[in-house]
Amino acid sequence: MKGVILAGGLGSRLHPLTKVTNKHLLPVYDKPMIYYPIECLVKAGIEEILIVTGGNSAGDFLRLLENGTDFGLKRIHYAYQRGEGGIAAALKLAEDFAAGEKICVVLGDNLIEKNIRKAAKDFEAQEGGAKILLKEVEDPDRFGVATIQDGKVIEIEEKPKAPKTNLAVIGIYMYDSQVFQFIRELKPSARGELEITDVNNAYIRQGAMSYEVLDGWWTDAGTFDSLLRANEMVAGGGANKMDA
Repeated sequence: MKGVILAGGLGSRLHPLTKVTNKHLLPVYDKPMIYYPIECLVKAGIEEILIVTGGNSAGDFLRLLENGTDFGLKRIHYAYQRGEGGIAAALKLAEDFAAGEKICVVLGDNLIEKNIRKAAKDFEAQEGGAKILLKEVEDPDRFGVATIQDGKVIEIEEKPKAPKTNLAVIGIYMYDSQVFQFIRELKPSARGELEITDVNNAYIRQGAMSYEVLDGWWTDAGTFDSLLRANEMVAGGGANKMDA
Protein backbone atom coordinates (compact mmCIF):
# COMPACT_ATOMS: atom_id res chain seq x y z
CA MET A 1 0.00 0.00 0.00
CA LYS A 2 1.18 3.49 -0.84
CA GLY A 3 0.70 6.67 1.19
CA VAL A 4 -0.68 10.04 0.11
CA ILE A 5 -0.46 13.22 2.21
CA LEU A 6 -2.64 16.15 1.19
CA ALA A 7 -0.83 19.34 2.15
CA GLY A 8 -2.21 21.99 -0.17
CA GLY A 9 -4.73 24.76 0.39
CA LEU A 10 -4.31 28.38 1.38
CA GLY A 11 -4.58 27.92 5.15
CA SER A 12 -6.71 31.07 5.35
CA ARG A 13 -7.91 30.25 8.88
CA LEU A 14 -4.31 30.62 10.04
CA HIS A 15 -3.61 34.02 8.48
CA PRO A 16 -1.29 35.90 8.87
CA LEU A 17 1.01 32.92 9.61
CA THR A 18 0.17 31.29 6.30
CA LYS A 19 0.77 34.43 4.30
CA VAL A 20 4.48 33.58 4.46
CA THR A 21 4.50 29.76 4.44
CA ASN A 22 2.35 26.70 3.87
CA LYS A 23 0.25 25.68 6.89
CA HIS A 24 1.80 22.23 6.95
CA LEU A 25 5.29 23.68 7.46
CA LEU A 26 4.30 25.48 10.67
CA PRO A 27 5.79 24.05 13.87
CA VAL A 28 3.88 21.73 16.15
CA TYR A 29 6.01 21.60 19.29
CA ASP A 30 9.48 20.58 18.04
CA LYS A 31 8.71 19.45 14.46
CA PRO A 32 7.15 20.86 11.30
CA MET A 33 3.51 19.81 11.05
CA ILE A 34 4.17 17.71 7.93
CA TYR A 35 6.42 15.36 9.93
CA TYR A 36 3.46 13.93 11.85
CA PRO A 37 1.45 12.52 8.91
CA ILE A 38 4.69 11.18 7.42
CA GLU A 39 5.49 9.37 10.69
CA CYS A 40 1.88 8.12 10.83
CA LEU A 41 2.33 6.40 7.47
CA VAL A 42 5.83 5.13 8.24
CA LYS A 43 4.59 3.52 11.47
CA ALA A 44 1.86 1.82 9.41
CA GLY A 45 4.56 0.13 7.33
CA ILE A 46 4.27 2.34 4.24
CA GLU A 47 7.54 3.02 2.42
CA GLU A 48 6.52 5.20 -0.52
CA ILE A 49 4.64 8.49 -0.13
CA LEU A 50 3.24 11.19 -2.39
CA ILE A 51 2.83 14.71 -1.00
CA VAL A 52 0.26 16.86 -2.80
CA THR A 53 0.86 20.55 -2.16
CA GLY A 54 0.62 23.92 -3.90
CA GLY A 55 1.06 27.64 -3.54
CA ASN A 56 4.25 29.68 -3.36
CA SER A 57 5.86 27.52 -0.65
CA ALA A 58 5.72 24.20 -2.50
CA GLY A 59 9.48 24.14 -3.01
CA ASP A 60 10.04 24.37 0.73
CA PHE A 61 8.75 20.81 1.13
CA LEU A 62 11.50 19.51 -1.12
CA ARG A 63 14.14 21.50 0.76
CA LEU A 64 12.86 20.21 4.11
CA LEU A 65 12.06 16.59 3.30
CA GLU A 66 14.38 15.90 0.35
CA ASN A 67 13.81 12.31 -0.83
CA GLY A 68 12.49 10.97 2.49
CA THR A 69 15.43 8.81 3.52
CA ASP A 70 15.60 10.49 6.94
CA PHE A 71 12.21 8.89 7.66
CA GLY A 72 13.23 5.46 6.37
CA LEU A 73 11.22 5.86 3.17
CA LYS A 74 12.18 4.48 -0.19
CA ARG A 75 11.12 7.74 -1.76
CA ILE A 76 8.90 10.80 -1.41
CA HIS A 77 7.10 11.93 -4.54
CA TYR A 78 5.55 15.37 -5.03
CA ALA A 79 2.52 16.65 -6.95
CA TYR A 80 1.52 20.28 -7.41
CA GLN A 81 -2.11 21.37 -7.04
CA ARG A 82 -3.18 24.57 -8.74
CA GLY A 83 -5.58 26.57 -6.58
CA GLU A 84 -8.10 24.82 -4.36
CA GLY A 85 -10.89 22.41 -5.12
CA GLY A 86 -11.49 20.23 -2.11
CA ILE A 87 -9.88 17.09 -0.70
CA ALA A 88 -11.12 14.88 -3.52
CA ALA A 89 -9.71 17.24 -6.16
CA ALA A 90 -6.31 17.06 -4.49
CA LEU A 91 -6.49 13.28 -4.23
CA LYS A 92 -7.22 13.04 -7.96
CA LEU A 93 -3.60 14.05 -8.57
CA ALA A 94 -2.44 10.80 -6.96
CA GLU A 95 -3.90 8.45 -9.57
CA ASP A 96 -0.70 7.89 -11.55
CA PHE A 97 1.29 7.48 -8.33
CA ALA A 98 -1.14 4.87 -6.98
CA ALA A 99 -0.80 2.82 -10.19
CA GLY A 100 -3.72 0.58 -9.24
CA GLU A 101 -2.51 -0.14 -5.69
CA LYS A 102 -4.41 0.55 -2.49
CA ILE A 103 -3.63 3.88 -0.85
CA CYS A 104 -3.75 5.37 2.63
CA VAL A 105 -4.57 9.09 2.52
CA VAL A 106 -3.74 11.41 5.42
CA LEU A 107 -4.67 15.08 5.64
CA GLY A 108 -1.49 16.99 6.37
CA ASP A 109 -2.86 18.82 9.43
CA ASN A 110 -4.00 15.66 11.26
CA LEU A 111 -2.13 14.38 14.32
CA ILE A 112 -2.80 11.20 16.26
CA GLU A 113 -1.42 9.90 19.55
CA LYS A 114 -0.91 6.25 18.62
CA ASN A 115 -0.64 4.48 15.28
CA ILE A 116 -2.82 3.02 12.52
CA ARG A 117 -0.76 -0.12 11.92
CA LYS A 118 -3.61 -2.53 12.70
CA ALA A 119 -6.12 -0.59 10.59
CA ALA A 120 -3.70 -0.52 7.67
CA LYS A 121 -3.02 -4.26 7.88
CA ASP A 122 -6.73 -5.00 8.15
CA PHE A 123 -7.38 -2.93 5.05
CA GLU A 124 -4.59 -4.62 3.12
CA ALA A 125 -6.32 -7.93 3.89
CA GLN A 126 -9.71 -6.49 2.90
CA GLU A 127 -10.81 -7.64 -0.57
CA GLY A 128 -11.33 -4.08 -1.78
CA GLY A 129 -13.39 -1.03 -1.03
CA ALA A 130 -12.49 1.57 1.57
CA LYS A 131 -11.87 2.07 5.27
CA ILE A 132 -12.31 5.17 7.40
CA LEU A 133 -11.22 5.96 10.94
CA LEU A 134 -13.67 7.48 13.39
CA LYS A 135 -13.31 9.32 16.68
CA GLU A 136 -15.87 10.49 19.22
CA VAL A 137 -15.71 14.29 19.49
CA GLU A 138 -17.49 17.04 21.39
CA ASP A 139 -18.07 19.19 18.29
CA PRO A 140 -19.14 16.80 15.51
CA ASP A 141 -20.77 19.61 13.52
CA ARG A 142 -17.25 20.64 12.42
CA PHE A 143 -16.64 17.35 10.62
CA GLY A 144 -18.08 14.61 8.50
CA VAL A 145 -20.24 12.56 10.87
CA ALA A 146 -20.78 8.81 10.51
CA THR A 147 -23.90 6.87 11.41
CA ILE A 148 -23.33 3.23 12.36
CA GLN A 149 -25.99 0.52 12.20
CA ASP A 150 -25.47 -3.21 12.80
CA GLY A 151 -21.71 -2.72 12.72
CA LYS A 152 -21.68 -0.94 9.36
CA VAL A 153 -21.37 2.67 8.27
CA ILE A 154 -24.68 3.55 6.63
CA GLU A 155 -24.22 7.29 6.09
CA ILE A 156 -21.77 10.18 6.41
CA GLU A 157 -23.08 13.73 6.69
CA GLU A 158 -20.71 16.64 6.06
CA LYS A 159 -20.77 19.26 8.86
CA PRO A 160 -24.41 18.64 9.86
CA LYS A 161 -26.20 21.29 11.90
CA ALA A 162 -27.88 18.54 13.94
CA PRO A 163 -25.42 15.60 14.04
CA LYS A 164 -27.01 12.17 14.47
CA THR A 165 -23.90 10.87 16.29
CA ASN A 166 -20.65 12.24 17.71
CA LEU A 167 -18.48 9.99 15.50
CA ALA A 168 -16.29 12.26 13.40
CA VAL A 169 -14.58 10.96 10.27
CA ILE A 170 -10.97 11.90 10.87
CA GLY A 171 -8.59 12.81 8.07
CA ILE A 172 -7.22 9.31 7.42
CA TYR A 173 -8.81 7.34 4.59
CA MET A 174 -7.93 4.04 2.88
CA TYR A 175 -9.07 3.28 -0.65
CA ASP A 176 -8.75 0.79 -3.45
CA SER A 177 -8.20 1.98 -7.03
CA GLN A 178 -11.91 2.60 -7.60
CA VAL A 179 -11.59 5.86 -5.67
CA PHE A 180 -10.38 7.67 -8.77
CA GLN A 181 -13.42 6.59 -10.78
CA PHE A 182 -15.67 7.91 -8.02
CA ILE A 183 -13.78 11.22 -8.05
CA ARG A 184 -14.23 11.56 -11.82
CA GLU A 185 -17.99 11.15 -11.34
CA LEU A 186 -18.26 13.81 -8.62
CA LYS A 187 -19.99 17.13 -9.08
CA PRO A 188 -18.92 20.20 -7.08
CA SER A 189 -20.79 20.78 -3.82
CA ALA A 190 -22.48 24.02 -2.81
CA ARG A 191 -19.03 25.13 -1.65
CA GLY A 192 -17.72 24.62 -5.18
CA GLU A 193 -15.49 21.73 -4.08
CA LEU A 194 -15.20 18.01 -4.77
CA GLU A 195 -16.07 16.55 -1.38
CA ILE A 196 -14.36 13.49 0.07
CA THR A 197 -17.59 12.75 1.94
CA ASP A 198 -19.28 12.14 -1.43
CA VAL A 199 -16.52 9.65 -2.29
CA ASN A 200 -16.99 7.87 1.03
CA ASN A 201 -20.75 7.70 0.57
CA ALA A 202 -20.24 6.13 -2.87
CA TYR A 203 -18.33 3.30 -1.20
CA ILE A 204 -21.06 3.03 1.48
CA ARG A 205 -23.74 2.63 -1.21
CA GLN A 206 -21.72 -0.28 -2.60
CA GLY A 207 -21.52 -1.88 0.84
CA ALA A 208 -17.73 -1.64 0.55
CA MET A 209 -16.89 0.64 3.49
CA SER A 210 -15.34 -0.63 6.73
CA TYR A 211 -14.34 1.42 9.75
CA GLU A 212 -12.40 1.44 13.00
CA VAL A 213 -12.65 3.78 15.98
CA LEU A 214 -9.29 5.39 16.63
CA ASP A 215 -7.55 4.66 19.91
CA GLY A 216 -5.91 7.59 21.68
CA TRP A 217 -6.31 11.28 20.97
CA TRP A 218 -6.64 12.94 17.58
CA THR A 219 -6.73 16.55 16.48
CA ASP A 220 -6.45 18.60 13.37
CA ALA A 221 -4.33 21.76 13.41
CA GLY A 222 -6.09 23.96 10.89
CA THR A 223 -7.22 26.76 13.22
CA PHE A 224 -5.42 28.73 15.91
CA ASP A 225 -7.31 26.88 18.63
CA SER A 226 -6.64 23.42 17.18
CA LEU A 227 -3.00 24.32 16.43
CA LEU A 228 -2.56 25.29 20.07
CA ARG A 229 -4.27 22.07 21.17
CA ALA A 230 -1.99 20.03 18.91
CA ASN A 231 1.10 21.67 20.44
CA GLU A 232 -0.16 20.98 23.95
CA MET A 233 -0.96 17.33 23.20
CA VAL A 234 2.39 16.64 21.55
CA ALA A 235 4.28 18.47 24.31
CA GLY A 236 2.51 16.21 26.78
CA GLY A 237 4.28 13.22 25.29
CA GLY A 238 1.87 11.90 22.67
CA ALA A 239 2.64 12.05 18.97
CA ASN A 240 6.03 13.56 19.72
CA LYS A 241 7.25 10.05 20.57
CA MET A 242 7.42 7.32 17.95
CA ASP A 243 4.82 4.81 19.10
CA ALA A 244 6.21 1.27 19.10
